[in-house]
Amino acid sequence: MAHIPLLIEIVGWLAAALILASYVLLSLGRLEPRGPVYQWMNVVGAAGFVLNSGYNGAMPSAGLNVIWAAMGLWTIFTVRRLRRSGRQPDKTLL
Repeated sequence: MAHIPLLIEIVGWLAAALILASYVLLSLGRLEPRGPVYQWMNVVGAAGFVLNSGYNGAMPSAGLNVIWAAMGLWTIFTVRRLRRSGRQPDKTLL
């Protein structure tokens, strides 16, 4: 069990790298803000932060990242549902 803190730390750093990479790629125009790749990068990164910050007792950070991940999931499923119905998502629906 002594390796658990190290694994939690690695998860936190990977989460940070993933969220930073998603932002850089978005800023460079390589990803679309409502695209699944950008949203999933944020959801997975936020989940990693929840694990890391929750383990380390940083509850405000954990709470923020629960909301961050929920927003990403909501966007993914809303866009998917709209596209399946033949409609394009617009800014008022998201």
